[in-house]
Amino acid sequence: MLAKRIIPCLDIKDGQTVKGTNFVNLRQAGDPVELGHTYSEQGADELVFLDITASHEGRKTFTDLVKRVAANINIPFTVGGGINELNDVDRLLNAGADKVSINSSALRNPDLVDKIAKHFGSQVCVVAIDAKQTETGWKCYLNGGRIETDKYLFDWAKEVNNRGAGEILFTSMNHDGVKNGYANEALSTLADLLTIPVIASGGAGCMEHFRDTFAKGKADAALAASVFHFGEIKIPELKQYLCEQGINVRL
Repeated sequence: MLAKRIIPCLDIKDGQTVKGTNFVNLRQAGDPVELGHTYSEQGADELVFLDITASHEGRKTFTDLVKRVAANINIPFTVGGGINELNDVDRLLNAGADKVSINSSALRNPDLVDKIAKHFGSQVCVVAIDAKQTETGWKCYLNGGRIETDKYLFDWAKEVNNRGAGEILFTSMNHDGVKNGYANEALSTLADLLTIPVIASGGAGCMEHFRDTFAKGKADAALAASVFHFGEIKIPELKQYLCEQGINVRL
């Protein structure tokens, strides 16, 4: 059985790490290069870097910052934000990313998933899905949660799975930054539906939440931000706890 992964996330705005609640009320959380280095040293399994306003502002991800983070870590590195074409993927892989995360651009142009998978391999293509539970079901959102689409989480996840995505990064907008636990019911449904790994995002507040998303949500990886950035949970202690709870993690 594959080890479960712990993944800190750097949400980047104007070159700084920020963290919000339900995708709004952003506050500063530190220098991305320093944070990335710290997490790499602490034993994080991977690092995710999301330029959260790139799509909304219609610009490309900060390549120089990606290079600086990549130079200071020795773990797999996923970069997202403002990726609209194969040239963007090429640029970020050359800057030190191992994988790219696409969200808005995939919803607007689903063929981009096929193209990245075909050109660079499925392992490079992470499709991020920001979804909110509504009266009609889990709706997918564009531009950092600003625009509702007509796509539903489970249908869209299945589609990108079939198109060649290597992983799904599912963020529950209802749970984001609230620290009441992950959307385990939806995660479990995704795990049963898909043939590719699912990364849980949105809702981590304590170590038990990580345990539950692996045990109940069947997630392959758990992503978190503020609990790591503000020192509420230390990665070595979290991994030790999960190990004691019978969850297979790399110590």
